[in-house]
Amino acid sequence: MPPKKRMPNALGAASNLESVPPDPMDSKRGVAAWADAAQWLRTRGIEDIECITPDLAGVPRGKMMPSSKFTSNTSLALPSALYRHTISGEYPEETGNFRYEPRDSDLKLLPDLSTLSVVPWETDPTAQVICDIVGSTGESVPYTPRNVLKNVVQMYRDRGWKPVVAPEIEFYLVAMNEDPDYPLHPPKGRSGRSIQGGQGYSIAGINEFDELIDDIYHFSEKQGLEIDTLIHEEGPAQLEINLRHGDPVELADQVFLFKRTIREAALKHGIYATFMAKPMQGQPGSAMHIHQSVVDIETGKNVFSNPDGSASKEFFHFIGGMQAYVPKTLVMMAPYVNSYRRLTPDMSAPVNNAWGYDNRTTAFRVPVSDAAARRVENRLPGSDANPYLALAASLGCGLLGIMNRIEPTAPTEDTANEGSIDLPRGLLEAVSLLESDPALTDVLSAEFIGLYAGVKRGEFETFMQVISPWEREFLLLNV
Repeated sequence: MPPKKRMPNALGAASNLESVPPDPMDSKRGVAAWADAAQWLRTRGIEDIECITPDLAGVPRGKMMPSSKFTSNTSLALPSALYRHTISGEYPEETGNFRYEPRDSDLKLLPDLSTLSVVPWETDPTAQVICDIVGSTGESVPYTPRNVLKNVVQMYRDRGWKPVVAPEIEFYLVAMNEDPDYPLHPPKGRSGRSIQGGQGYSIAGINEFDELIDDIYHFSEKQGLEIDTLIHEEGPAQLEINLRHGDPVELADQVFLFKRTIREAALKHGIYATFMAKPMQGQPGSAMHIHQSVVDIETGKNVFSNPDGSASKEFFHFIGGMQAYVPKTLVMMAPYVNSYRRLTPDMSAPVNNAWGYDNRTTAFRVPVSDAAARRVENRLPGSDANPYLALAASLGCGLLGIMNRIEPTAPTEDTANEGSIDLPRGLLEAVSLLESDPALTDVLSAEFIGLYAGVKRGEFETFMQVISPWEREFLLLNV
């Protein structure tokens, strides 16, 4: 995949705004950036602005304020405890390297003005901007998701390279369900009937939700988000959106905003959109496949290809690194108990760390392409993963393979997603693997690994407090 020009954001391609430094009004560049942003807000009559950032789960957190206050150099802060709670909002017990900060000190929100865009589903003129997180003196905070990914990308840049990615995001549309004790069901489409499974690539399946899809496209265009293709997947009312390839941080930002956009569009039509990895029993799970390549910054050439068009040693070492390390970082690609229900045999998901040429049953697929577009597709991440962390883990594992010259196995030509499972089977096992290899701290940081592992153990303990229908069905009167 050759590098793509920066996608025009809502401020316009000509503005070419960069992220604002910690004291934007102290630099000429910062003054110009903020002046452009203020003009952009005035032109569109923006009244409110949402300053958002992803937490460990990828949930938008932040503050809303009048646009006049946003452009007055107001200092924005969030408590550090936001990065120490589970998906259910609880704070785990201290374990291992997971410790609380007694002061719960403030972290600063640093707006990245290149992400400024409208919020098209709001009735009042509203804008949003994605923020980085820094400490009180402007220092980078290593455990926040956007910074984890930025640090991995910087490791590539230090070698004169730039990683290029293209995510594919699957999700289900489901009928509204206010009681979590009841199973989910497909919604009714324009025909008045619930769509059934087995509709892979069905145009009729997409047409069932024409008005909803039109809103997704409309909302995306208003935000400067660029959809490449949209298809119907195998599951009932399961869709997939493919994004154009580009810079990992920009693409993670897009996935972060796309999830919010799709949920809002679905709610407008009285249904839910869910990115759960396995929302319905007996149906395929939802993945976030990631296509990856690496280009030389100076030449723009694909590092995975030699001048004669053959595959380079870096290409094979990248695959070797993924085989060696992705199982140890799987908890960043399969972050919940539910995630491991997707990674089971005979459910169209890989259950191995094999690779192969154009083999969709392997974890790491090499699509058919010319030398310039040579890439590796990681098929393990679920759509429930935080996109910043999934990309950081996937790219970090490949880079470790290049740095350590890890040779891959022979490519797999047979069906690889049947029989034995070569991956962690559950959340706790995956957490232990993340903590097991010191090499991972070189690309992810010890602070992040300790924090993330503690939160995931806390989520598992919360899950264990819930009695499932399976237990009531088979244990209530039988044991």
